[in-house]
Amino acid sequence: MAGMTGHRLTRFARGGGCACKIPPGELEEAVARLVPEHRPGDLLVGVEHGDDAAVVRLGPGRAVVATADFFSPVVDDARTFGRIAAANALSDVYAMGGEPLVALNLLGWPRDLLGADLAAEVLSGGLEVARQAGCHVAGGHSIDDPEPKYGMAVTGIADPGRLLRLDAGVPGLPLTLTKPLGSGVLNAWHKATGQVSMAAIEVMTTLNAAASRAALAAGVRCATDVTGFGLLGHAYKLARASGVTAVIDHAAVPLIDGAREALRAGHLPGGSRRNLAWVAPHCDIRAVAEEDVLLLADAQTSGGLLVAGEVPGAPVIGELVPRRDSALIVR
Repeated sequence: MAGMTGHRLTRFARGGGCACKIPPGELEEAVARLVPEHRPGDLLVGVEHGDDAAVVRLGPGRAVVATADFFSPVVDDARTFGRIAAANALSDVYAMGGEPLVALNLLGWPRDLLGADLAAEVLSGGLEVARQAGCHVAGGHSIDDPEPKYGMAVTGIADPGRLLRLDAGVPGLPLTLTKPLGSGVLNAWHKATGQVSMAAIEVMTTLNAAASRAALAAGVRCATDVTGFGLLGHAYKLARASGVTAVIDHAAVPLIDGAREALRAGHLPGGSRRNLAWVAPHCDIRAVAEEDVLLLADAQTSGGLLVAGEVPGAPVIGELVPRRDSALIVR
């Protein structure tokens, strides 16, 4: 699975997938200056809490959801890379309780090293997943870049009275996770060995559409998707924004087949350790093995939804409780 011409795309990338994000602490410091002193009334969700997308009210019962997401290759196969990147970008709209309408491609491509036919495969993969989501793809923007990158800017719609947002969690709600963890370590294993985890690809290319709709149908109002900051990082952001403490039962967290073995073989993206360093001061970890903690902090690509509420068919992995000394408790 190495693209049309045998190129291993991951060899052209320093990082890969959402593991190549700027570390969360550095990112929050940079974004802090963008928070307005007085948020306009029609801007329902801005940058204050680091939600998955921005939301602007258009009128009664109508809001627009806007997001952008792109990254360097997480797999070697070009079309699969496009599918994963598109699913990941669309996820931000689903994580807000919205439905995607139109997407614009964002492509960086080393045109002197990789041919246009390979770039076309990436774009075709993105189009395939967008069509699956019922989302139009209408152009975009490309640059000549020494490191390949791909993603989408996505616009969707939502009901402003039924949004999923970070700051709506309340004590007593269960925490549900709709996809298993482990894509970070399995992607690192793939990059190092060239071997392919079809289980990880299946997880990363699965849309969060059904999970989002099920959460809304169940009356859920608080959720986020689990991507580059890992389960612990995204749970911390949710707990902090909602003024609660998130309790996670590590034994209840599902893993992708082969993830634990990949970690034991030494395959861990640098972003995962940065995630753990960021949340550690805010986390009470109670007799949990380092291996399990690293998997909880593993930088995910196109992960599932972390939902404050129950989603039929998805495992409950913890609960929200009144705020304690630590925003996170792992037991």
